[in-house]
Amino acid sequence: MTRRFSLGLLAAICVGMMSVAALPVAAQQFLGQYTAYIGQQDLYNSNGQRLTEHWQILRQDRANLHRFGISQPGDEWDPWFGNYNARGAMEQMIMQGAADPVARQNIIAGGATVVVQVYGWNGQPSRIDVQVWR
Repeated sequence: MTRRFSLGLLAAICVGMMSVAALPVAAQQFLGQYTAYIGQQDLYNSNGQRLTEHWQILRQDRANLHRFGISQPGDEWDPWFGNYNARGAMEQMIMQGAADPVARQNIIAGGATVVVQVYGWNGQPSRIDVQVWR
C-alpha cells in the first residue's frame, strides 16, 4: 500500500509540474493569421539595401504594406503590425523562434508565399509561426 501511494503521489506531482510548465503556452490564444507573397520589393529595405535575413524580409513586407502601400497579389492586411514598434516586436519574435533552413532560404530568395500565424494574450502578439510555400 505504501508503494502504491508513493507511485500515485509521484505521478500526481509529475502531472502537476507538467501542467504548470505548460501554462504559458496553453494560455496563448490564436489571434489570427495572414498570407503574404514575398516579392522583390520585400527583399530590400527603404534605403535600397538587400536584406539577408528572413526576419528582416518579413518585417519589410509588413512595412511595405502598412507604411508604404506596396503589396503584391496574395498579400493580406493584418491588424497587428501597422506601426514601427509592432513590426520591431514581430521581427524579434521571428528572430528568436525556430526556423527550418529551407523555409528561411525560400523567404530570402523571394517568390515564396508565407502564412504567418499570430498567437498571444489579450490581443497582443507574443509568438509567431511562419509556414512557407514555394
